[in-house]
Amino acid sequence: MMVENMGVVLGVFIGYFVVMILVGIITARLTKSLDDFILGGRKMKTYVLALSEKGTDFSAWLLIGLPGQAFKMGIGAIWAAIGCWIGSLFNWLVIATPLRRLTGKFNALTVPDYFESRFDDRSHLLRIVATSAIVLFFTLYVSAQVVGAGKILASTFGIGQVTAMAIGLSIIVFYTIMGGFIAESWTDFVQALIMAGAVILIPVAAVVASGGFPNILANIRGVDPNAGLFTAGKTGMALYIGLIIGSLAIGLGYPGQPHIVMRYMALKSEKEVKKGMLYAMSWTTVAVLGAIMIGFLAIPFLRGQITDPEHVTLALAAKVLPAWLVGFILAAATAAMMSTVDSQLLVATSAITEDIYRKLINPEASQKRLVFLARLFTLVIAIVGFILGLGATKLVYWLVLYAWGGLAATFGPPLILSLKWKGTTKWGVFAGMITGAVTIVVWYNVPVLKSFIYELVPGFFFSLFATYLVSLLTRKEVVTT
Repeated sequence: MMVENMGVVLGVFIGYFVVMILVGIITARLTKSLDDFILGGRKMKTYVLALSEKGTDFSAWLLIGLPGQAFKMGIGAIWAAIGCWIGSLFNWLVIATPLRRLTGKFNALTVPDYFESRFDDRSHLLRIVATSAIVLFFTLYVSAQVVGAGKILASTFGIGQVTAMAIGLSIIVFYTIMGGFIAESWTDFVQALIMAGAVILIPVAAVVASGGFPNILANIRGVDPNAGLFTAGKTGMALYIGLIIGSLAIGLGYPGQPHIVMRYMALKSEKEVKKGMLYAMSWTTVAVLGAIMIGFLAIPFLRGQITDPEHVTLALAAKVLPAWLVGFILAAATAAMMSTVDSQLLVATSAITEDIYRKLINPEASQKRLVFLARLFTLVIAIVGFILGLGATKLVYWLVLYAWGGLAATFGPPLILSLKWKGTTKWGVFAGMITGAVTIVVWYNVPVLKSFIYELVPGFFFSLFATYLVSLLTRKEVVTT
């Protein structure tokens, strides 16, 4: 999908990348310790953390995957958006406050660090299992985002997807290595604002180009009578289990995402949670509704004209916006990917540097050495993710959901119970993490199971049951907080 006035589009896009690089250079001076690199020294502004949490949360899925689903199935894709909204609210209401309190008490910098401290696990079993899961699923997650960036840049500039992937990832790696959490949070904040602007701008422009909302709705019905149905034309089990429950289940994943919950750990204090929730949920409401409307309103413009539904955002923008705004939308779509990859790289890097190297191998390592290693591991993980992305042939939507489900089932139930139930034990958490991860991998790779319901649903509840049951059987080992 090439657009007119490519020079203008490219100029706006390059300007955006230059700003991101400058952020990395400036914030590098503020990163002097591993605490700064991982959590920004717990000194970041609340509004920055709240919006960076959302930019990190929605990733390329917001401007690539979700509009693509709405373009294919119509307004019925909104069930996934509702699931995201509920999951985000649950995190702020239930997870944020106790997690900030306990990680502050234990001086825990990572999720594995929290689990080990919470249960006084001197065997380091929980740390090792949690770190392994983080590195595995986040490397897959990074691959999905790199593929997403490649699709955007390749379809716009007419360059090869491998080249496009390399360009996007190189910028991310640079500012993440330079500034760590501080750079990542500030860039995610800016990227979240750009993403919000895109999901407002494109639907409004599409309606104006069609002569008003009644006209565009009539055009949509003429192309696809089922597009305006919340059922997406489905009935029976396909509707209630496949569409509604399966889509809403995406919200189950929120408590188990280390790159999201680390924002709560980085807040200055528990008192900042309510303020952060207001910022985050306001953004979420605008973002998910706007993303759905992009795909929905694109139906009369683009049905039959594009082969890949995940190109719909930029294709619609090219039809209804001037070139300089198309450059802005391109930056927004790339920002959606970048804002998640930088966080994922940081979490995976933190797991290796803090949870393995400093805690298990070299507790006496200097802060300078730890920051150097963190930057080195960031580069290594990025390269591995890039290589895996070269072989990725599946849609970004499903790649993201697989990694999302893996993290959700592995960490979600153990984290919730460890925060809200004092009966939770080390062995319960261990059982929950193993059960969740194994269920996701098996369910995803068995076609008859995968076609029945999204693997996150059984993975989450099997993990919840395992954590609870094994904790009951090993309650003599309870550690109170």
